[in-house]
Amino acid sequence: MQAEEKKSLVGEEYEVEIGPVAHGGHCIARADAGQVLFVRHTLPGERVVARVTEGEEGDRFLRADAVEILTASKDRVEAPCPYAGPGRCGGCDWQHAKPGAQRRLKGEVVAEQLQRLAGLTPEDVGWDGTVMPAEGDKLPAGQVPQWRTRVQYAVDADGHAGLRRHRSHEVEPVDHCMIAAEGVSELGIEKRDWTGMASVEAIAATGSQDRQVILTPRPGARLPIVELDKPVSVMRVGEKDGGTHRVHGRPFVRERADGRTHRVGSGGFWQVHPKAADTLVTAVMQGLLPRKGEMALDLYCGVGLFAGALADRLGDKGAVLGIESGKRAVEDARHNLADFERVRIEQGKVDSVLPRTGISEVDLIVLDPPRAGAGRKTVEHLASLGARRIAYVACDPAALARDLGYFRDGGYRVRTLRAFDLFPMTHHVECVAILEPAKQGS
Repeated sequence: MQAEEKKSLVGEEYEVEIGPVAHGGHCIARADAGQVLFVRHTLPGERVVARVTEGEEGDRFLRADAVEILTASKDRVEAPCPYAGPGRCGGCDWQHAKPGAQRRLKGEVVAEQLQRLAGLTPEDVGWDGTVMPAEGDKLPAGQVPQWRTRVQYAVDADGHAGLRRHRSHEVEPVDHCMIAAEGVSELGIEKRDWTGMASVEAIAATGSQDRQVILTPRPGARLPIVELDKPVSVMRVGEKDGGTHRVHGRPFVRERADGRTHRVGSGGFWQVHPKAADTLVTAVMQGLLPRKGEMALDLYCGVGLFAGALADRLGDKGAVLGIESGKRAVEDARHNLADFERVRIEQGKVDSVLPRTGISEVDLIVLDPPRAGAGRKTVEHLASLGARRIAYVACDPAALARDLGYFRDGGYRVRTLRAFDLFPMTHHVECVAILEPAKQGS
């Protein structure tokens, strides 16, 4: 007998009381049948009409949008962006919340993830629960920080540049992205015809005038002649190899942080907020307090931001080993750190390269893993190296909490945790946790 097809609940509406915020840019509510609803475009304590956007009868949870606000939170504001709201651009999660409320919600998410996944309270990790705005971002409600120095525009069938809708491949054409940095906005990408392109990424470097666009053509399409409002270098993503290739101009941008210039090629990773790199280096160095002559690891090191900061502070007798999987990032890191004789950069995945180095002890470790975190195996290895301090930079509070639990199992405690709002208007939050051997703790 064929299994009975489950009925889709998309489009169904429920009048609900909104409960706490959850990780992912939504809040939790319950439908009449007891099903959990993850509701976007709402705030804790509100009463709303929630329309289901994903889910079927019998599913553990449903996704929904608040399409009518019956009782509004005191933290609610009119979304400054005309493209925000149910069914529109998915780039921002909290346009409808006051800036201070956004940071408070992010703090609640970090605290909830630490408690649920690692059994840690804010007191356990030396954190006062606040999420700090980046310098210059403390703006009145209704004003939006222009922080996004890298914007990936999707292109619709008519050649209009836009941004993707939430959990969708559909494109929301936009005239202007409010959170885009001035250096991106001034290129005028939204005004151009991009027929034949699948996406256009715009990069505006911090600390230099370098601007770059990276074009991803649709299969078989020819590249357009790129004439924008400001000079740019142009790269393209190859159809066959998926690599990034130079069309004209420099194949890299120059980013400035910690008093040094860093070459970042082929759209490689660099923090998106213009103040992020300096903010994070400061937090990491204040937490580690490097001493002359120490040995340090910089894992998932990218183009060498933390490795350079460490080398600067460890002096001629100190040493830094960086590990990074991206080939181009390793080339850039070696270039960026060429003036430090005792810095070595190895290419490959951390969990395979680190055991091969034969390193059995280090003084300091910095790790800035991708969103999925470092994982149990890597954390166990790091905990065995006896570092006096470890700095963990995390863009995902769930992965951070899981890994902090593994570090605890390996004999480390969190000395301090700091959280920074380096992605205003979105649900993302950056954390820096400083760990030390538990026996040093009280």
